Amino acid sequence: MLRRLDAGKLASLILAHAREYAFLTFESDGRITSWSPGAERMFGYAEAEMIGDLIDKTFTQSDQAAGAPERERDTARRTGQAENSRWHCRKDGERFWGNGVTLRIDDTEAGEFLKILRDETRIKLADEQRVLLLNELNHRVKNTLATVQSIAEQTLRAGQVDTKVRDSLTSRLQALSDAHNILVTESWAGADLRTIVERALAPHRHAELDVFAIDGPPVRVSPHQAVSIALALHELATNALKYGALSVPAGKVSISWNLAYSGDGHRHLSFLWVESGGPEVVKPTHKGFGTRLISRTFSAQNGGQVAIDYALEGLRCVMEMNLSHADEIPFAAP
Repeated sequence: MLRRLDAGKLASLILAHAREYAFLTFESDGRITSWSPGAERMFGYAEAEMIGDLIDKTFTQSDQAAGAPERERDTARRTGQAENSRWHCRKDGERFWGNGVTLRIDDTEAGEFLKILRDETRIKLADEQRVLLLNELNHRVKNTLATVQSIAEQTLRAGQVDTKVRDSLTSRLQALSDAHNILVTESWAGADLRTIVERALAPHRHAELDVFAIDGPPVRVSPHQAVSIALALHELATNALKYGALSVPAGKVSISWNLAYSGDGHRHLSFLWVESGGPEVVKPTHKGFGTRLISRTFSAQNGGQVAIDYALEGLRCVMEMNLSHADEIPFAAP
């Protein structure tokens, strides 16, 4: 027969051995009534030093002056709990990032509270380092793209290259820059496909007459795939502006996509671009840069394929590709 462990003894064992957590109780006025071994280890104060002292002592001076301890108690009194994530002070003056919660443990006005706190300084510092490195990466990428664009423009101009060629290269570099801006916004943790589509088509959209119909479920793609898809959309839109539906006021472009999962968790994207209302389509006699770029982006090497139909009523492009496994693309931190 199993012997039932006394609740008080069980609580004592938890408090004694949960050394990564600080457990402390205090009254409504902030006077500490209990101080666990984990709290002693975290803050550096012995139990005898803290019993009867104010919990305000564990806050920084600026938080004390701003009334943070009182607000935390008031929130816990009104709602039953108050979350706490902030820098705290140890006895020796060292700061640490504490993450925890204060709970009201009875219903009386002059009740008692339990605070549970965990030292997450290493996690906090690692996250700040990640943000610092990410910002540096963003800065370097933007500067590099701006430098490449400037060098290309100056070189082509000095070589008296045709203006159309210069403008074409500049627009492609701008499309690349716009794709990277999306990734910057998403902290380089992949990107939303609808955002990529809308950003790529933004230069061709007008408030008074939107020629695009966009439809598709939420899909996140990897940074590499985001750039590739953005460039492919740029080429399709540029071609439509020169020869297709975007070259006349009555033209329309329908864009849609769908997502499918295979049995092993891999994702497959199908993407459709359909033009209508434009001039009669004439099939080109040779493949241009845009067609070759799209074919490489959605190539068999990526588990995909491209089918371009130069129908008289409007160009139709069907693109398919395997996406990164869903678990490989994290969501950006809010």
